[in-house]
Amino acid sequence: MSSKINSSSLPIPHRLPTNSPSFNTSSNSLRFKYRPHSSYTSPSKQEAPGKVEQSPTTIWNVKFETLEGCKLGISRYPDFEYNARGGIGTGMGRKEDEDTMLVSFDVGTLYIPPLAGATTKFLGLPLPPFLRIDIVPEFFQGTISKESGQVDLQFRAKFWFSVGSIYKAPPLMVETTLTSEESAGKLRGGRGERINGEGRCRLVGVALVNPINDILMNSFLGLPTECIADMNARIAIDPST
Repeated sequence: MSSKINSSSLPIPHRLPTNSPSFNTSSNSLRFKYRPHSSYTSPSKQEAPGKVEQSPTTIWNVKFETLEGCKLGISRYPDFEYNARGGIGTGMGRKEDEDTMLVSFDVGTLYIPPLAGATTKFLGLPLPPFLRIDIVPEFFQGTISKESGQVDLQFRAKFWFSVGSIYKAPPLMVETTLTSEESAGKLRGGRGERINGEGRCRLVGVALVNPINDILMNSFLGLPTECIADMNARIAIDPST
């Protein structure tokens, strides 16, 4: 795995912002300001003729894709084998310094395939056709390190369990940091993989799932408990135009 990432193919993070990054679309291109050379200035303020100042802010288009070979697990149950190929989302990245990019994804464009018979196996068998778990993202942002390939993305989503038209439970709220590093709880844990030269990475995240207003689901899953997401993904980053 390459230790340095080509910024034309992808970017990377170290810390999570507490609020979504604010992007000014007028900053999509670099801004220059020309300062004419005056006839005389004091030595401390004198500038070379034709000096330009470059804006430190660069905006990037970021594309996120989920791939096959993923896993999802909850409580002490065996993991679901999950083929998430086809998941996609777009966002924008803002260069914070020479190594760190702040990334914010538009959850309106973020699609993650549901867990269903066509995408998911449990104990080697496809899920029954009537069982389905839809994933509805609410928040997805974080940082990417251009130098090391480290990824840390804060993720929040609702997981909707349903059994055909007969039963639909209130959503389970899952909030975690999907990281290329190590994520560990009391019951669950895993280690991800940093972005390589092809933009591929493995992101893991452990989350606490609290009880919901449904006695059946609380009892079946043993809520509160932990869940884990182990996602294969591809991240591509290109300068905006």
